[in-house]
Amino acid sequence: MELATENDSDAVGVATFQVEQVSTGAQASGFGSTEDNRPFAFRVYKRTLYLEIYRADLPSPVPDRSDVTAVAEQSVTEIDLTDERSIVAAVRDAVGSADSLGTDAKESSAVRSFLGRVGSVMASI
Repeated sequence: MELATENDSDAVGVATFQVEQVSTGAQASGFGSTEDNRPFAFRVYKRTLYLEIYRADLPSPVPDRSDVTAVAEQSVTEIDLTDERSIVAAVRDAVGSADSLGTDAKESSAVRSFLGRVGSVMASI
């Protein structure tokens, strides 16, 4: 189900920013595609929106860390996380300000991911 698009057009092949799935609340999450048809996923954790943009030619429907081409983090303290429109607007802003990853950044991103998971486990204890 398509929840939000930036450009509504009847023209075939016109790429638009779209959020295909969004869940609201303190731990909002979802996924969609950028204007250049690259898939992305986002989640909110501890008042921060984390966004990962993946390469356009994914070999499988479930991307892994090596498929991440850009990332963004931004605070959501001023955003109504119960409103889908507010979340979609924040995600659109995050997509626009995402930082591309180089080869070195992808390796450190794996370390960051591991440390994030360890932090999540410790937070749940």
